[in-house]
Formats: sequence, C-alpha cells, structure tokens
Amino acid sequence: MRIETILGLLLVAACSGPPGEAAARPAADGWYAFEGSWVAAGQRRFVALGPERRASALNLSGALMLAGPARPGIGFHGEVVGMADTATGLVGRAAWTDERGEQVFSELRGEGTARGNRITGTFVGGTGRYAGATGAYEFSWQYVLENEDGTVQGRAVGLKGRVRFGPEAKAGAP
Repeated sequence: MRIETILGLLLVAACSGPPGEAAARPAADGWYAFEGSWVAAGQRRFVALGPERRASALNLSGALMLAGPARPGIGFHGEVVGMADTATGLVGRAAWTDERGEQVFSELRGEGTARGNRITGTFVGGTGRYAGATGAYEFSWQYVLENEDGTVQGRAVGLKGRVRFGPEAKAGAP
C-alpha cells in the first residue's frame, strides 16, 4: 500500500465525526470557515533556466481533511497540477473530490520561489453540493521527501480559508 493511501486512511479515521452527525451550517452570511491538513505525493520535473533559476511541472495528489466550527471533519482526495518557477512563483489548478464523487475546483497562485512558498487558492466552482463555490484559502507547502527520480511527498502547513456555495447548491451544501 502506498504511503499517501495509508496517510489518507489515518486522517479520515482520526478526524471523522460520529455516524448521523448533523449537517454543517454556515455563518449567518453564508460562509463556511475551515482549517485543515493536506498531505500529497506525486512527481515533479525540473528544467534549468540558467545557473540560478529552475522551472518545474508538478502533479500531486493525496488526502485533504477540513475542519471548522460548522463541521468536525470532511475529507477529500486533493489533486494538483502546476508550474513553478524559482523566480516568478507557482500557477496551478486543484480539484478536491469528496466521498460522493462531488468536486470543488480552485486556481492556485503562490510565491513558490527561493524566498517563500505561500500559496493562495481561489475557488472557481464545483459539482453537486459544491456548485457555485466561491471563496479562498491559503497555506505554505513543505516538501517532506524529494527523490532524484522526481518523486515528492509533502504537506500543507497552516491551511485555512472560507467558502460559500451558489444558490443551486445551498440545500445540499456540506
């Protein structure tokens, strides 16, 4: 069994609420605030752009667990594709898929440079109960393992944000 699968199972088991738990309720203004953890593994390929600069393409996936005052835990499988440049930062896209197969989509931008790695995500929609998702989140990315073959594993540090959903999704929102 792969390490990201094991980590994902442990996160889900540790953070899941009891069966029959009440549905999440947003704040009065419709926003769901959350914090969470995200561990992911995948591949990163580099291209040298001179002696002091590198660009990389990355493809990561792994377990994402969110928590907040409105809900003790909701798990996703998070996937990211992106391009990073040590001079200009990161641009990417993410899809979070829940246990029902419904997804939340976001655009990622970040420093991702030699000086910093703060990343912000902007929700740009979703499917099912996440249709019309808007909002933002942020985190710092920390690589835990980097192999010479391009295999990487890492985690989000300080993941937090808020989201709300379009009128067509309100009845089934998390």
